[in-house]
Amino acid sequence: MTEKDHKKDLLRYLQDARDALLWKLDGLSEYDVRRPLTTTGTNLLGLVKHVTGVELGYLCDTFDRPHSEPLPDFKGDEEPNADMFATADESREEIVERYRRAWALADATVDALALDAAGTVPWWPKERAAVTLHHVLVRVVSDTQRHAGQADILREGLDGAAGCLRANDNLPSHDPQWWEEYRARLELIARQADAEG
Repeated sequence: MTEKDHKKDLLRYLQDARDALLWKLDGLSEYDVRRPLTTTGTNLLGLVKHVTGVELGYLCDTFDRPHSEPLPDFKGDEEPNADMFATADESREEIVERYRRAWALADATVDALALDAAGTVPWWPKERAAVTLHHVLVRVVSDTQRHAGQADILREGLDGAAGCLRANDNLPSHDPQWWEEYRARLELIARQADAEG
């Protein structure tokens, strides 16, 4: 494989995760995309806001690639988790469009630099802040896929909507009866294992 092929492969997996994150917002109310769905406050729109900062930080700031997108200031007086939720005055459209701009800037970095291009992660300890584009690109793909998985679970818990990608949900069935029987079978297996353990 050539370097161009490696970049294309990594960007395809990153784009799949980006698309999945945005897909999980479709059809939901403002309340449902913003409300905390875990004890730590994880919410769908906050995940999108977070990965926006991840892409801008790792794939722009790390390589001195300028951008004018606003990012939370974690060193100042701002809330420590400011990148994990949308404020009441931030619209869904604003956050989604910022994310799309961030990924265009990130993709431009990947296109412009070699995978072994050196960068410095400004918020990491000095002794490990030196990185390559390949290193941070793998990190961003991993982080975004992780958050897309969180979004899958959050969305399924909200309204039952499930699946991997809009074009290929990757589900074995769309029959509610099949899922009810499958879930009942798993419950029985769990109870049997617990009784034997």
